[in-house]
Amino acid sequence: MLIQSSGLSKVKDSVTEKIFLGNQPNAELIAILAVYFVQGILGLSRLAVSFFLKDELLLSPVQVSALLGAAFLPWMIKPVFGFISDGLPIFGYRRRPYLILSGILGTVSWVSMASIVHTSWAAAIAIALSSLSVAMSDVIVDSLVVERARGESQAKAGSLQSLCWGSSAIGGLITAYFSGLLLQYFSTHTLFWITALFPLIVSGVAWLIAESPITKDVKDTNHTNSLTTKHQLVQLRQALSQKNIWLPTVFIFIWQATPSADSAFFYFTTNELHFEPEFLGRVHLVTSFASLAGVWIFQRFLKSIPFRVVFAWSAVLSSILGMTMILLVTHTNRLLGIDDHWFSLGDSLILSVMGKIAFMQVMVLAARLCPFGVEATLFALIMSVFNLGGSVSHAFGALITHWLGITATNFDLLWLLVLITNLSRLLPLPFISWLPGAEEKIETSNEEQQPFLPDLMSDLVAREPESRVVE
Repeated sequence: MLIQSSGLSKVKDSVTEKIFLGNQPNAELIAILAVYFVQGILGLSRLAVSFFLKDELLLSPVQVSALLGAAFLPWMIKPVFGFISDGLPIFGYRRRPYLILSGILGTVSWVSMASIVHTSWAAAIAIALSSLSVAMSDVIVDSLVVERARGESQAKAGSLQSLCWGSSAIGGLITAYFSGLLLQYFSTHTLFWITALFPLIVSGVAWLIAESPITKDVKDTNHTNSLTTKHQLVQLRQALSQKNIWLPTVFIFIWQATPSADSAFFYFTTNELHFEPEFLGRVHLVTSFASLAGVWIFQRFLKSIPFRVVFAWSAVLSSILGMTMILLVTHTNRLLGIDDHWFSLGDSLILSVMGKIAFMQVMVLAARLCPFGVEATLFALIMSVFNLGGSVSHAFGALITHWLGITATNFDLLWLLVLITNLSRLLPLPFISWLPGAEEKIETSNEEQQPFLPDLMSDLVAREPESRVVE
């Protein structure tokens, strides 16, 4: 019996160390991972949304880019959700009820897409509501991760974030191929109905969150279970007044706001190259594997790399590798004997790995900067700046696409759009000094000093190279 017990203990320890990266696999951790998993699995509808906008609503590349940019709005006001969650508990709870509501909202939005959406304005509203659902749950679950990540030792730095984003990548991996395959046999509306089921998982696992109700007795109030609005504002002001917080945040915005050619490129692959939904599902499968690889590479090799170095190399390599898309849009790859399908897969693989590595870094940085008590609010504020950059990116992309006269059938100057968008990735480099050096420190709200993130582990971004708005 002792030998058997010892064996089970070793297996449990091995699972905890290898699969959960040293984090104790309790019910609450499973709930947190489930929320991230749902965020990934909602990618089942990504292709359906794109084809719905293109083929059923007959929107142009410019219109789609503008619509998706507008759908970023919920991600830009994430601090509002965090502020409400931190300061306005429901029935005494700050996290659990908001997760339940977010799941219900998500289901309502996808049911609407499947049934009553027939115009571009209705689609914009429904997609925005879906984004609102994911953004709300993201704020809540991120705050839970921040609360736990703050107590990590240096040896475990970033392990919880890596685990969470790995869970999201697995969710995306499961549905990536099926997002295209199912479109071969079912309508977009059917996929919307299926997608509507997943947000309910978030509402269900919310009950596993270990949260004590906030007492109404002022004498029993403490920093853990009750925060006044005034206190929140003071803490936020103290944090935002620090130059080594807002300068990196502005840099992230500049980097993320560079123009995107995604919408125009989708029309090119479907209307010009005639890629089928099933193949586009394969591309998403490749990018999901690449995301997992990016999480693993980040966790395994990049913890000691200075922040500035990672951002600089990411910008340069992404720009150079992104230029290979010009070969595809000009059909030069065919002259080189490379099939369109293989060429597209290779590009997606490499760029997705780099994007996820960058994104993981931003997540850890944001978590380390959050003061006690307003975790959801400040973390959401930092990430909303990131998502605001994504909205600006779509807007710039739409303007340039319109300026170049690129439509659903005219791709003569798509090569120039690709050139402009890839060169623009180098624009943030003159501001690289705004990022902290490895030796810099940052003061916390408790007036203690901690090593700034790059001392603990290197960080990220790409907001999402894979866009969460349509998830």
